[in-house]
Amino acid sequence: MITVAVINQKGGVGKTTTAVNLGAGLARLGKRVLLIDFDPQANLTSHLSMERKSDDATVYDLLRSGSSLADLARPAGEPNLWVVPAGTDLAGVELELAAEIGREVILRDRIEDARKNGQPYDFVFIDCAPSLGLLAINALTAADEALVPIQAEFFALAGMARFIEVKDLIQDRLNDRLRLGGILICMWKGQANLSHEVREEVRRVFGDVLYENVVRQNVKLAEAPSAARTIFDYAPESNGAADYAALTLEFLRRHHEAVPEQAREILLGTETASSEPPAPARVDETGSPAISGGPPAVESHVEP
Repeated sequence: MITVAVINQKGGVGKTTTAVNLGAGLARLGKRVLLIDFDPQANLTSHLSMERKSDDATVYDLLRSGSSLADLARPAGEPNLWVVPAGTDLAGVELELAAEIGREVILRDRIEDARKNGQPYDFVFIDCAPSLGLLAINALTAADEALVPIQAEFFALAGMARFIEVKDLIQDRLNDRLRLGGILICMWKGQANLSHEVREEVRRVFGDVLYENVVRQNVKLAEAPSAARTIFDYAPESNGAADYAALTLEFLRRHHEAVPEQAREILLGTETASSEPPAPARVDETGSPAISGGPPAVESHVEP
C-alpha cells in the first residue's frame, strides 16, 4: 500500500481534481484506491457526491474518535474506488487537537492499523487543505510520498521553496520515508511564455521529480464536479480526460507497476470507438508542447 499526500499550501491549483481523477484512473485499471478527504472545505466529498446525514461518520471521527479506515471508507461510484468523506466538523479539529499528545501522527497510526489488518488498498491518496497546518503535517507524516500540483506561474516557485522546508523538517523529525514523489503542472497555458519559463525552472531545480505530462486548462474538468462524476465518466473525449489518462500511466510507470494493454483505451472507454480521443499534453525538453497522435481537440479554456 502506497500512501500519497496530494498537497500544496496554495488553493485552486488542482489538488482535488488530481486526487479524484488520478485515483479514478488507477481504479479503472484494477488498482484498489482509497481517497481521504482531509480538507475542511470537503471538495473531494462534494465532487464524488458523498452526501451524508448529520450523524454519519467522517474523517473527523478518524482523528478524534478512534474510528478505523474500514469503519469510514465508502464506495465512491467507481469499481475499486473508496472515499473517507469530510464534513464541516473538520474545520475546528486543529484547535481540538492542540493539547493532544502525538497529534501529528494520528493519521499515520490509523493507516498503519489498516496495513496491519490487511486492508486491501494499493494506493491511498490524501487530499490536503491549502495550508501547512496540523492537518497537512498529519498527512505528510502518514505519507510515503508527496504529489504537488502547481500552476506554471511565478508564485509556484516561492510556494515550492516553503513546502520543501516543511517536507524536510517532517522527514527529519517525524517520517524518514517521506519523499517528494512528483510535481504536476495543472491548468497549463501552453501559449504563454511564462508557463514554459516556470516549467523549465522547476525542471532545473527538481529534475525528474517533475511529471512529463501536464494537465491543460479544460472546461470539462471544471464541469465534472457539478455532475458529481470523474472526468473519465463525464467527458472521456475531452483534453482533461486525455491528460489524466496520460498521468495515470506515467504514475504507474514511476511506481514500477505493470501497465495493462490498451490501458488508455480502458481509461477513455474507446476500445471500440471509431475516432481517436485527443492526445495527452506533454512538454519536450525545449518547453514546447510535444503532443503525439495529432493536435488536441479545441475547447474553451477555464480553470479546473
